[in-house]
Amino acid sequence: MKNLAVLSKGLSLKNKDYNIASGNHVSPSGPFRVMIGKEIADHIRSWRFIVLLLLIGLTFFGAMHISLSNIKTAVSNIQDPDRLFLYLKLLTTTDGTLPPFHVLLSFLGPLLGISLGFDTINSEQNAGTLTRLMAQPVYRDNLILSKFVSAMIIVSCLFVSLALLMIGAGLLITGVDIAPQEVLRIFSFIFLSIVYVGFWLSLSILLSIRFKQTATSALTAIGLWLFLTVFYKLLVNLVIKAMIPDPAFLSQEQVFAYNGLMGSILRLEPSQLYTDATTTLLMPSVRSLGPLTVEQMALAIPSPLPFKESLMIIWPQLSGLLAATVFCFALSYYLFMRREIRC
Repeated sequence: MKNLAVLSKGLSLKNKDYNIASGNHVSPSGPFRVMIGKEIADHIRSWRFIVLLLLIGLTFFGAMHISLSNIKTAVSNIQDPDRLFLYLKLLTTTDGTLPPFHVLLSFLGPLLGISLGFDTINSEQNAGTLTRLMAQPVYRDNLILSKFVSAMIIVSCLFVSLALLMIGAGLLITGVDIAPQEVLRIFSFIFLSIVYVGFWLSLSILLSIRFKQTATSALTAIGLWLFLTVFYKLLVNLVIKAMIPDPAFLSQEQVFAYNGLMGSILRLEPSQLYTDATTTLLMPSVRSLGPLTVEQMALAIPSPLPFKESLMIIWPQLSGLLAATVFCFALSYYLFMRREIRC
């Protein structure tokens, strides 16, 4: 981005003059903060972010309207062990016309991450600003770090604002105080959503380093999203059904083992990890994410779990999303630091 290069150049000249006059060393955090601020400003002013912000906002308000319209029926259902968690019901209640917000976010989150990262590096190189920026006395890793950190700050502010807006609307409309466990579960859901978007952001940054054209990196990222979200589950089901024999000839233990194997393979896909974790957080009565035997279901008491127990259930899913995000960004960092930048 031209403004980023000019701004960093001016900052470096000012720091250089100050360094000569005072004999002090220039702090590397100064240009890094400026680069983050400029990246945030560029994202906020871009039309693609405005369009995605309106899309997420419309789905949020639509889902909240449906939830508030059906909240009385949801909390009066004595058969539901989660009926007392009013604010969690605002995120999960639906009448079938529109999916709950956490389900919609599993589809819109990847689009938000891809839109913020698919042209982070290749657009700078195609515009000719990357060479001029790297000619300034700034660290190379500050550039890619500022791209990632600025996008994560925007995503975090967006999701936290939506959560606070939902809590405030619930307090004003229902007049019911929110329980501390609900606060922990809601903000854990927000943190999980930020990590989920961060994975797609780091993946799109990786593609922007790998491909020179922004259209190629965008199409590749969208193609990977469609494959992992839609076609991966279909492919796994076809392969598993072709490999296992007829379930009528299998014992209960064998069926249980095959179901566990299918669940483990499906959890290699990020959206499945996100769906499992959010379902457990927003529905405290969920006691397991794997197959249960008839004896386990008969002995289970339909009651909500404490927050600590739900967190222990989703810990593998959260660790998987964090590991995938760190791996993609680390690979992006490695490729960018070893990349030869030419005019």
